Parts: sequence; structure tokens; C-alpha cells
Amino acid sequence: MFIVSSYTLAVLFCFVTMICWGSWGSTQKLAGKSWRYELYYWDYTIGILLFALLLVFSLGSFGSQGRSFLEDIRQVSTENMVSAFVGGVIFNASNILLSASVSMAGMAVAFPLGVGLALVLGVFINYFSAPKGDPLWLFAGVLLVVVAIVCNGMAAGKKQNSGTIGSRKGIVLATIAGVLMSFFYRFVASAMDLNNFIFPTPGMATPYTAFFIFAVGIFFSNFIFNTLVMKHPFVGVSVTYKEYFAGKIETHLVGILGGCIWGLGTALSYIAAEKAGTAISYALGQGAPMIAALWGVFIWKEFAGSPRGTNRLLAIMFVFFILGLSLIIFSGGN
Repeated sequence: MFIVSSYTLAVLFCFVTMICWGSWGSTQKLAGKSWRYELYYWDYTIGILLFALLLVFSLGSFGSQGRSFLEDIRQVSTENMVSAFVGGVIFNASNILLSASVSMAGMAVAFPLGVGLALVLGVFINYFSAPKGDPLWLFAGVLLVVVAIVCNGMAAGKKQNSGTIGSRKGIVLATIAGVLMSFFYRFVASAMDLNNFIFPTPGMATPYTAFFIFAVGIFFSNFIFNTLVMKHPFVGVSVTYKEYFAGKIETHLVGILGGCIWGLGTALSYIAAEKAGTAISYALGQGAPMIAALWGVFIWKEFAGSPRGTNRLLAIMFVFFILGLSLIIFSGGN
């Protein structure tokens, strides 16, 4: 299997993770305004699973180092298999709840709260579970990224209709989503031997196998979570599977593309974890809201015509974001 051999390459992979995690949501815009998120989400989870299959039988099976996928999955212990699977279930629940909270409380409230909580708690959980890097620089960098996320939320709030802001239910959902999201990465990482990808401990998984099991967890839990949301949506009327199967092939392909993009980013994050450490891999990836903001500013023109002060907030956001990322990267070199 392919194994990252240097910290520099690991950081590069984490940057790709951040770009992927911040970009997949744009495919929902391409799917069209009439295509409900619940329907899009099915194609998204299918895309993640298809990408996982492609990955494990390519990079996860080629080369002379490590264990190939088929060899590895046969020897993974039940405990580690369950851990990676549960990671997928937790991620799926948190992602659906975060999306629902955005629709109820608004992007300005829900996204900074949910993603900010996930970033701070997630870095603490991952760092103290598998310490790697200088904690002072790491947590200073995380703090700056959180400030950038808050600035992003404030900028969105200036653009947003004030009537959608402050829903108590949406805030509760965003909080739950953030707490859940902070745990998913650790469940998958704990199934892997983070100290030696070349000769992994028997019973533990390679990052490729762990990611595949994680993707299976996302897909199968979707039959429960997304079916419930389709029948009892947080916002709007219910949708049916008949509507899903009536969708155009191009619409389905866009959702699958979104899943593949997110899957690529997540897989690279786990592949980089041995050299970068789980806390740094996770922290860099969770800079994704800033990438999403770049899409919003330069591609979708979401902030065009915004009130005075919005551009200043966006500029401050990007400055804090770049400084925060620099400190996180520096922490791994010490």
C-alpha cells in the first residue's frame, strides 16, 4: 500500500483534506435548488462508499510496504472493526444534525458553533489520545482558526435574513452536532496502528481498511438517519424514495461527486496521520469552513451586496485563518 514517508507530504495531504472538506458542499449547489438536501445526501453517501472501494483496491493494495487491503481486512479484530464502523455512524449523525441546524438557526449561528466545538473538542480528544507535536503552538493555532470561524459566522450574519437567526432548537442541534463530530475521527484512528503503517500491529487496521469500514458505517447508518429525516424533516415537507429515483442521472452524479471529494479528503487525512499526528491532521482538515467561504466569496458571489463591514470581517477571517494554519503546521515540526 502507499505510505506517506515525510512530514512535509503529510501536511500537503492535510491541505488537500481541508480543500476537499470545504469544497464538497458546493456540489449541492450544482445539483439544483429543487433537489432537496435529503435526496442529495443519499448520492453523497454512495459516493463516499464507491470512492472507498476504489481506494482500497488501488493505493490500498499496490506496493510492497504494509498490508494489502484483502490481507488486512481478514485479520482486523472485531473490536477495531466496530470502532471504525461506529466512527462512520457518529459522523453521519453529526453531519445530518449540523445541516439541519443550519437550516433552522442559520449559517451565522449554527456553523461557527457546530464546527468550532468540533474543532476544539476534536483536537483535545485526538491530541491527548495520541500526543504528537508541540501542544502550545497547536492549541494557539486552533484558537486562531476558531476566531476565523467566528468571523465567518459574523460575516454570514450580516448577509443573512435576521428572521432565521437564533432558533433555540437549531442552536441545540448545532451543539449536539459539534460534540458528536469531535469524536468520529478518534474512533477511526483508534482502529489503526498510528506508530507503524509499514508493519502494523496484528489485529489493527491500515488507514485504507479503517477508512473503508468507516465508509460502510456511514452508508448503512444512512438507512436509519436519512430515512427518518426524509419522513420527518426538520424544515419543509417530507420527501419520498420515489422522488429520489425520479431524479435525473446528472443530478445523482453530482451528489456522488460530492461524496468522492469528501472521501478523498478524509482518506488522505488518515493516511497522513502517522507522520502528522491525528490532532494536526484533524485540525488542518477542520479549517474547511474557510475554504467554503472562499467558494462563497469568489465563485458563488454569496457576499455580493452585503452590508458595510462584511468585507472587513472576511479579510480578518482570512488573516486569522492563515496565521492559525501556520502555527498548527509549525507545531508538528517541533
